[in-house]
Amino acid sequence: MKLLELQYFVAVADAGNFARAATLLGINSSTISRRISHLEDELGLTVFERKRSGARLTEGGKAVLLHVRRALAEIEAVRSAGSRNGSGSIGVIRFGLSIAPTGEPLNSLLAAWHKGHPEVLLSIAELSCREICSALEGRRLDAALLPSFMLWPHAAALPVYQERLVVALRVEHPLSARSALDWASLVDETILVQGWAGNEAQREFFGSLLGSDVQFQSHAASRQSLLALVSAGFGVAIIPLSQSQAFCPGLIFKPIDEPNARCRIDLAWMPETEEPVVGRFIAFVRDEARARHLL
Repeated sequence: MKLLELQYFVAVADAGNFARAATLLGINSSTISRRISHLEDELGLTVFERKRSGARLTEGGKAVLLHVRRALAEIEAVRSAGSRNGSGSIGVIRFGLSIAPTGEPLNSLLAAWHKGHPEVLLSIAELSCREICSALEGRRLDAALLPSFMLWPHAAALPVYQERLVVALRVEHPLSARSALDWASLVDETILVQGWAGNEAQREFFGSLLGSDVQFQSHAASRQSLLALVSAGFGVAIIPLSQSQAFCPGLIFKPIDEPNARCRIDLAWMPETEEPVVGRFIAFVRDEARARHLL
């Protein structure tokens, strides 16, 4: 039983006439007649009563037609799903973030992606940088945005944008009266950073900016927990500007007046990734970053 024979069967049933169906399909009526005869032989059933006035479905033909329509609809659904998934127009992207998408340019970047790809589910996981690296390698995430200093050798990466760094201070802190800070003003402060056993990349990054004499205090905690400690007077923290836009009671944020007070954010993924929808997302982020001159 061939797919073409089933399609011809439906065409004749809809047209009510072999010649009319042949005209609509752009083929000879003898071709359709021959194909339908082959289908009837295979089914062991006459599906049409052939008359000069046209072709009328037999009772058996009516019963078969119901199933043929369903089968053709399912085949078309298979083709459509394959085409759309193969082109990356639908699907799921498991996307990791080390910072909440509360500020720019990340918020508008994700909004632009969703507007252009409404049928793609972007499943967000806000994790520590360490957890993101593990999840990407374990294929539990498809892609992630994280600071460039957190990248590791096995990852593929694309620079996306740069963030200005600001200092989070308790409102009562003596430095809160200044309009801007510099690295020298922070040398006597306790700098709270995120860090885990075997991974002190954030501490090392800030150490390269502040110098080796600065006192750091590492916490295996979220950025929100780190800011809570700042509010409680445990020290100060250096964070991306976008994260200062969220409401943080008891805190004030000061810009750092230094040319290198920036952090580059990269899109990372595993180079073996083959999902078309992930490839489309990576290309979109690359093109948007270039068009917006985010670096």
